[in-house]
Order: sequence, then C-alpha cells, then structure tokens
Amino acid sequence: MAAEYATFGLAPAMRAGGVLADGDYQVHRDFVDFIVDGRPLLFRLSDLDAVSPLASDVPPAIFTAQVRSLLLESDAPLPGGRYVIYGCPECEDLACGAVTAVILRDGDDFVWRDFAWQTGDHADLEFNGYHGIGPYRFPGAEYRAALAALLDGSAHIRRRVLLIGARVALLAKLAAALRTIGIGADITHDAGDVPAAELRAYGAVAFGRAVPEEARTAARRAFADAGVDVAQVDGLAPIVPLLVAQIEHALDRGPAERRRLTRLTATGAAADVEVTSPCRVRLTVYRLDRLHRTHTHEVFDGVLGPGAHRVDLDARAVKGESFVVARTPQSVLVAAVAHGKPG
Repeated sequence: MAAEYATFGLAPAMRAGGVLADGDYQVHRDFVDFIVDGRPLLFRLSDLDAVSPLASDVPPAIFTAQVRSLLLESDAPLPGGRYVIYGCPECEDLACGAVTAVILRDGDDFVWRDFAWQTGDHADLEFNGYHGIGPYRFPGAEYRAALAALLDGSAHIRRRVLLIGARVALLAKLAAALRTIGIGADITHDAGDVPAAELRAYGAVAFGRAVPEEARTAARRAFADAGVDVAQVDGLAPIVPLLVAQIEHALDRGPAERRRLTRLTATGAAADVEVTSPCRVRLTVYRLDRLHRTHTHEVFDGVLGPGAHRVDLDARAVKGESFVVARTPQSVLVAAVAHGKPG
C-alpha cells in the first residue's frame, strides 16, 4: 500500500494514574503523543493502555536519545528498522507488549508503516499487524521541526501539586497516594509562605472542603504574583481515591478537543458518559454514609464506542453524598451525583 501524505504534530498527553477500587495503584505518566492528521495516533488503537517513548519522567539524556532516534539519527532499536511507538506505561518492557512500526526516509519525507503489536525481537505482521493503520508519509520539514522543538528540555517538567487543608492526616494520606503513582505532592497551610520559585514547580493547587474562601483567595494571589497559571482543585469529599482523580483531571495538559473522555454527569438513576473514540471505560461510585465512612462500588468496566452512553446505577449505591469517577487509560472525570431523574 502506498503511503499517503499526512500531517504530523505533537501534543502533551497523560496516562491517568490513580488509586483503584481494589486498592491497586496505577502510575501517572506524562508524555508527548503523536498527532496524525489532527488526531492522536493512540486513539486509533481502541482501548490500549500505553505511552509514547517521549515521556517526561525519563532522564533528559534518554529523552533526547528517543527524539533523535525518531529523527533517524541513530540505528533502529529493533530488527527490521522497527521503532517503539507506544509501550507499557508501568515498566516499558517490550515483553509486556508494544506498538512498533518501521520508520524510514523516502527522499525528504519520513514514512511510518507496518504497525504491529510486538512482544519480542521480531514482529509478526500477519497475526499481530495493525492492518487499518498507516502507512503515513510525513513531510520532512514538518516532521523534523515538531521533534526538534522537544530538545529544549521543556518536556521534562515533573508534575507536582500543592495541598492546602485543615485535615493533616487526610492530606498526608493523599500526598502519599499521589507520590505512589508518580505525582509530587507537598502540604501547606498558607501558600503565601512558599517562595515564588517553588510555586512555579506546581501544576495544581488543591483545597480541602474546610479551607475558607479567604485562604483560597490568598493562595490564588500567591500563585498569580509568582506568574503561575495553576490548575485549581476544590476537593469534593475527604475520600483519597476521589481526590486523586480530581487532581489527575486537573493535571491533564492535553487540549480538550483531543481527549477521549469528554463528559460525565450522574443522578441517582444513571451516569451519562461521552467518549470520542473506542476505549475501555471504568465507572466507580464513592459514597459517604452518615458516619462519614467510605463505600466503594464498581458499576461498569467495558469498551464503549464513540458517542454518549448511559449506565444505570443502583439507587442504594448512590444514596446520600455520592460521586462517580470515570476512567479511560488516558483520562479521568469526576461528577457529584445529583439526586433526581436523568434528563
């Protein structure tokens, strides 16, 4: 099949981490995704949970080597001129499986072809090839400019969040959970005491429910004075997995039009979720009872096609103060349950 011209670009993306309902942790990964004809290439791979080799948490020297490899300035890492396009977000081991492709030069153009799922040194195109993806021909100048722009070091910013609240024990548990999944977290009572240089390291500031508006305003002013456009999170409830999900959403730097999960609302009868491409979606309900104990219910886990979907909820699972968390491999949304009939 002849490779047709396609546009090539790059955009910030993330693999959403989190504290899962069964107690496991999923690591947060920031990475740069490949944008082909205006759409993330990863979205063409259904429910694949993976990241590109251009991850922000790898050492700068390795990141630079990955960029130069994609520019064909070094030999292909796999036989047959194959390169890893997406790999395991937890360990990046080829044995876990990776999407690979042949990358070659054709005149001034760069061609990506023969996409396949690969778990060893050699790819079996007949059984594991992505026959509906590619080949793509990228204009050389556009391709080189996009990748070369990554070499200034700006992609290596680590994601951190500043936690402000009155419940020290809860904040400590939240900070520990965030650090476990790869997000830096610090605790303070007053952002005004934090030097401006340190404030610039944060991607989000999260407020507990008991933080008064005066303290919130002072924190926002401190970030503004430091020249930081920081994402703000108002904690919905003292539930660690819920707060982690809120912070994960706030740290999503990808443009809204390129997200898989675009809408989530919930009532006592159903949750309405909207996705832009086929992907695995998990819905979890968190509920606080009258004694402020947390109850967790997994209500859906399956692959949804593009469009809007309604998932029925058990009224007993969302009785009282309840919240729904929707997750895809790349994004997360949170919604408070509004008790009443769905519209």
